[in-house]
Amino acid sequence: MSMPSDLRSRKRLVTRQGISNAATRLFTERGFDQVTVDDIAAAADVGRMTVFNHFPRKEDMFFDREEEGLEVLREALRQRDPRVSPIETLGLLAHRLTAEQSPYVRFTAESQAFMETIEASESLKARARAIRDEIAQVVAAALSECVGREAIDPAAHLAADLLLATWAVALIQAHRRFRQTQDAERSKAVFLAIVDKGTQGLKAAMAGTPYV
Repeated sequence: MSMPSDLRSRKRLVTRQGISNAATRLFTERGFDQVTVDDIAAAADVGRMTVFNHFPRKEDMFFDREEEGLEVLREALRQRDPRVSPIETLGLLAHRLTAEQSPYVRFTAESQAFMETIEASESLKARARAIRDEIAQVVAAALSECVGREAIDPAAHLAADLLLATWAVALIQAHRRFRQTQDAERSKAVFLAIVDKGTQGLKAAMAGTPYV
């Protein structure tokens, strides 16, 4: 995330990151449902209201990179090579993020702890499903925009839902492989193999549309 130029914005960003870091540490150590907002405020050395000023919900402190991830998807479509279809562009994005060791597709002990924290909390699982739906809406809008169609284009929404389903399965299976083997490279290979297979299926489903 880029650092704002003015002092007030920089301080706000530093405070927000400090709250997020403290919350993540506590969630990992104790479990999401066992940590209160007061616990987080104390660990971050800020007031309770300061926490809520930056994060309206406790779940937002755990999933604090949602907007950043959405912008990565939008930017990939905005800057795509016109010779490469939107769906192929997003498939290539998965490979680029993996090569760059992006936090979204990183398979480490830390990422495993992140996944286990989600699996242990019904609140986090519900929020993860809601985020997935939000991302699908953003992807559908970005897809339709990049080919000059209306945001309500049904084909764009179908493509977005299929794409998100593919990536969700790929991430879950790759993290399971890492849990079994502790082998990051094999886990990356599982992730990319599923994304590639899903991308091929998506191309077939979207045949006859401008998304392929």
